[in-house]
Amino acid sequence: MSARLNRDDFDKYMVPCFSPAPFIPVKASGSRVWDQQGKEYVDMAGGIAVNALGHANPHLGEALKAQIDRLWHIGNGYTNEPVLELAKTLVERTFADKVFFCNSGAEANEAALKLARKYASDRHGKGKSEIIAFQNAFHGRTLFTVTVGGQPKYSADYAPLPADIIHLPYNDLKAVSEQISERTCAIIVEPIIGEGGVRPADPAFLQGLRQLCDRYQATLIFDEVQTGAGRTGSLYAYQQYGVEPDTLTSAKGLGGGFPIGAMLTRNAWADAFQPGTHGTTFGGNPLAATVANSVLAQLDNALLQGVAERHRWIAARLGALGEKYGVFSDIRGAGLLIGAELSSTWRGKAKTLTNLAAEEGVIALIAGPDVLRFAPALNIPFGDLEEAFVRLERAIARLTR
Repeated sequence: MSARLNRDDFDKYMVPCFSPAPFIPVKASGSRVWDQQGKEYVDMAGGIAVNALGHANPHLGEALKAQIDRLWHIGNGYTNEPVLELAKTLVERTFADKVFFCNSGAEANEAALKLARKYASDRHGKGKSEIIAFQNAFHGRTLFTVTVGGQPKYSADYAPLPADIIHLPYNDLKAVSEQISERTCAIIVEPIIGEGGVRPADPAFLQGLRQLCDRYQATLIFDEVQTGAGRTGSLYAYQQYGVEPDTLTSAKGLGGGFPIGAMLTRNAWADAFQPGTHGTTFGGNPLAATVANSVLAQLDNALLQGVAERHRWIAARLGALGEKYGVFSDIRGAGLLIGAELSSTWRGKAKTLTNLAAEEGVIALIAGPDVLRFAPALNIPFGDLEEAFVRLERAIARLTR
C-alpha cells in the first residue's frame, strides 16, 4: 500500500480541510514515528495531545485485542461492562456524579453547552440562555462549539450563528463580573487556553468564575479536552487549581489514540438529560471504553510525577535555546502542554519552524502563528527528549540563519 499512495493522493481524493505534511507516517512506537521512506521522527506533538501513553502502547493494544474478541458495538438501547467501569472510575477520581460518553471533544462540549441551557431553562425559564466564553478559546467544530470558541476565523463563514454567546478577554475577571447577570446560564473556560497560545488561567480568575457562577446560578463548565487525562500533571487540571466546575469535558488523551469523549457533571445537572433529550450512536462503545480504562489504569502517581519532571526539563531546554538564539520571548504552560512564544523578530514564523523541525526529524505543533507547542506522550523517555532537542536546535539554527 505504501508504494502506491503518496501525499499527492490527499489532494486528489480528500476534502481539503487540512494541509498535511509532505511525509506520510506509516509506523510508530512509543515516541518515535517512521514515514514511507523509513525516515524517523521524535514525536513531540502526541497527535495533538491525544497519544497520552505513546504510539502502539502495549497495554492499550492488549486490552483492545481482548475486547475485539468479545463485543464491539451494541447501541444505546443497552449498556456494557467496559463503559460502566469507565464511568465508575471517572466518578471516583473526580468531582462528578454522572458521566455521558461520546466520540470527541467537540461532542463533549456540545453536550455540556446543551445541558447548561436545558438545566437553566428547566429551573429558571427560557430567558436564562446567555453563555459567556473567552477570546482565543477553542471548543470544537460543530456549529454551536465553533461559535462558542473565541476565534471568529473559524465561525464567520457559517453565519447565521447560534445567538446569546458573549466573548470576553481571558483572565479578565472584571470583564466577566461586569457582563454576568441573571440571564447568564453558563461560563465555559479552558484552564489553559490551548489552540489560542497555551495560556494558563490565573488561579484567582478561575476562583472568581466559580464565585460568580454560584452568585448568578450559572453553570461553570471546564473544557479539559486538551488539559485532561494527566496532561498537566494531575488527572484533570482543575485539581491543581482547587476549583471544581459543575461540568467538565474530556477527550483527546482519555482514549490514548482511540476516539472517545466524555462529559462529567453533577447529579442536579445530569437529571436535566432524560431519555430522548440527547444521545449518540457510537458514544460509550465497548472498544473505546476498554482503551480508556487501560489509559486511566496507567495514570498513577509515579507517571504524573514524571510529567512534572519532564516539564521542568523541557522548559529549561527551551529557555536555554531562547537565550542562545534569541528566538523565544516566553515559555509557559503546565505539565506536558508547553508553549514557546516566538520573540518579536520571529513572530509569525511558528509554522515555518515546525516545518524545519520536521525536516530535521522532530514533530512539533503550533498554537497560533507565534507559538510553538509541545504535547508529547506523558511517558516520553528522556533519551527521546534529548534527541528531539538536538534536532530542534538544528531547525532553530536554520531559521535564525
